[in-house]
Amino acid sequence: MIDREGLATFLRHRRESLQPEDVGMSRGQRRRTLGLRREEVAVLCHMSTDYYARLERGTGPQPSEQMIASIAQGLHLSLGERDHVFRLAGHNPPPRGADSDYVGPGLLRILDRLQDTPAEIITELGETLRQTPLAAALFGDASERTGPARSLGYRWFTDPAARTPYPPDDAVQLSRVYVAGLREVVTLRGPGSRAARFAELLEATSAEFRTLWAAHEAGIQPTEIKRFAHPEVGLVELECQTLLDPEQSHRLLVYTAVPGSESYEKLQLLSVIGTQALP
Repeated sequence: MIDREGLATFLRHRRESLQPEDVGMSRGQRRRTLGLRREEVAVLCHMSTDYYARLERGTGPQPSEQMIASIAQGLHLSLGERDHVFRLAGHNPPPRGADSDYVGPGLLRILDRLQDTPAEIITELGETLRQTPLAAALFGDASERTGPARSLGYRWFTDPAARTPYPPDDAVQLSRVYVAGLREVVTLRGPGSRAARFAELLEATSAEFRTLWAAHEAGIQPTEIKRFAHPEVGLVELECQTLLDPEQSHRLLVYTAVPGSESYEKLQLLSVIGTQALP
């Protein structure tokens, strides 16, 4: 059963404890509001201001599990806080761990500060959960993908367009990297896991995957320098730093170029172009 008063109080206190810079927003001038404004929270949570305001007043309908998940993510709640707000709303908390899409507040805070850098948060299966605008310009908009297609490793063997951002010379090595990486996750998570289902789907779909899977390779490491063939700015060579959230098995990938290099200049141009094609 929903605890309307408890939910309203919790949401209000959480909103008032957050500052715009905590969630990647600009503070602006003449700001007098304590914490975030309701309309700012509504934007973060992908809902109308009126709907969110009614929740804070304790007069709104019982929010769905999907709505509570969006609120928890938008307010950058910890896993404990997320579980608490689910119970206040009258729902059982979703599972934690590798199968969860919930991004911890620590990785989100870092990602929010990397808006001028290609960066993304991915699962152990390579599913993009969050990305910066420059990452979307470089790799494509992840929000448009659903189901197994959220995983680059899955798309690599099922959608030829997934290989477009990469130089053709790198395709063979990347195929081995994705297959070996999936095998390691299947071994870790076991039969019946999402990783195992991914492998089954790919075996049924891709002859290339079946051949590589039968080789039983493991431990194939990607190259230190990542190469991307962007259709507008050309070849971009980047280094990739990884930060791990062990509780959720999520990784924050940050791609950087050597300052002053040709790739660095191309990233600056791409930040201006965004996802729009050059005329």
